[in-house]
Amino acid sequence: MKILLLGKNGQVGWELQRSLAPLSTVVACDFDSPAELRADFSQPETLAALVRRVQPEVIVNAAAHTAVDKAETEPDLARALNATAPGVLAREAAATGAWLLHYSTDYVFDGSGNQPRDEDAPTGPLSVYGSTKLEGEQLIRASGCRHLILRTSWVYAARGGNFARTMLRLAAERDELKVIDDQFGAPTGAELLADVTAHALRTLRARPDLGGTYHCVAAGETSWFDYARFVIEWARSKGQAVRVTPNAIRPSSTSDYPTPARRPLNSRLQTARLQAAFGLQLPPWQWGVERMLREVSGA
Repeated sequence: MKILLLGKNGQVGWELQRSLAPLSTVVACDFDSPAELRADFSQPETLAALVRRVQPEVIVNAAAHTAVDKAETEPDLARALNATAPGVLAREAAATGAWLLHYSTDYVFDGSGNQPRDEDAPTGPLSVYGSTKLEGEQLIRASGCRHLILRTSWVYAARGGNFARTMLRLAAERDELKVIDDQFGAPTGAELLADVTAHALRTLRARPDLGGTYHCVAAGETSWFDYARFVIEWARSKGQAVRVTPNAIRPSSTSDYPTPARRPLNSRLQTARLQAAFGLQLPPWQWGVERMLREVSGA
């Protein structure tokens, strides 16, 4: 089995190179790869030639336009990357019988209410990013290809910048922090997504009927405010330089920080279907965040 991995340099793509390697030969590509392996999602039709050249049994698409606010001012590019390109990949997968594994987002929902949404909940994106990701899902399903779509949220990784690292930097520089406390979700590690992907691929070999759309996030829930407090208290317990005191971390609302793209207040996703189908137990979000913090700090 040959696996074509697209978006190899992103947070999830980087971890997928590790998790998929034991399964098969992985051909990992990105926009800056050599010409014969270049994956230019801004020109979606060029991806068809790449798929035909590699002839994979599995296509794993970890590429996307994820600059949520920027997407509001460049909707055509966001649509090319998040909708048209996955549609081309799905068309090619359908023509050859390949599997397509694709990642989507909680932004396909409107963020109302306070309960976790399951896979069948009505969608209602609030932004260009959410709308284009939803269109990508729809094009994949309409193609008739064998597919697995994993919706996730609040993705972080040790590699590159992330919310936790930003909070640690600010906590060392400032006497007071204000953090949004009316958005709720589950911080989900890129390595968890990569490991679930590899496990699901192994399972799908024997159970192709399990294809479809699933929610994949770490267990539990938190707000950005409580997420920040967890990170800063962890740093304090490890003797790291933290200037801000616990009482000086203050809650604020989404309305205090207007952004070009509206954020869903409720990013909770129900994962029971994924866990039952693939025999998984998703770990608490705190476990993954602490592991990442240890990695980036050397603690």
